[in-house]
Amino acid sequence: MLPALRRAYQRLKRTVRPTMDTRFLQHVSGVVHVGANTGQERAVYDSFRIPVLWIEPIPEVFAALQRNLAGYADQQAIQALVADVDGQEVEFHVASNDGASSSMLAPARHGELWPSVTFDRTLRLRTQTLPSLVKQHGVDIRRYDALVMDTQGSELRVLKGAEPLLSQFRFVKTEAADFESYVGCCRLDELEAYLRTQGFEEYSRVRFRNQEPGKAYYEVVYRRRGAG
Repeated sequence: MLPALRRAYQRLKRTVRPTMDTRFLQHVSGVVHVGANTGQERAVYDSFRIPVLWIEPIPEVFAALQRNLAGYADQQAIQALVADVDGQEVEFHVASNDGASSSMLAPARHGELWPSVTFDRTLRLRTQTLPSLVKQHGVDIRRYDALVMDTQGSELRVLKGAEPLLSQFRFVKTEAADFESYVGCCRLDELEAYLRTQGFEEYSRVRFRNQEPGKAYYEVVYRRRGAG
């Protein structure tokens, strides 16, 4: 293995959990990542030399994200809570695992898979749709043809709010549960049904956390039909 490839491979091993499927990134020109947390995948994206727009709502986590993106010239971050409507004030539940499991939805059975994670405080935040965020910040959405979501149960709200832009994306990657991890959260079958109506089909699926049938988390990549 050539030295440059070896270094890239080592970065991927350090950054990506063993189950994460990155194959779709070789077909991607840019990523909008909603639910950024601290940008754990930044080295992965950089290894594919693609621009990234990160979106994260929690102020202190967003500050850490900005620090982590220093040195990544083609990765930028915006602080916002993306959902299906503009201007709705919601109670945002902040998780104890450095904000990684935080959600605009109250936790339900989340603790059955992650018993060590607690939700000890809330923030009052206002929602924004992806189209209005793009317009407000002058983002050239044509640079990005993949949408990645990790918003802890509100992914379907993100998608419905972004519907005017969905034709721009060739790939959609999301985490999803097949049970009520958060109160009123979307489930895997609901996400799949909606994305089919928008012209997407499943490209890959990885189960990365489960205890029993009907209580699992998945990471799923969808590809626009005919995208190659």
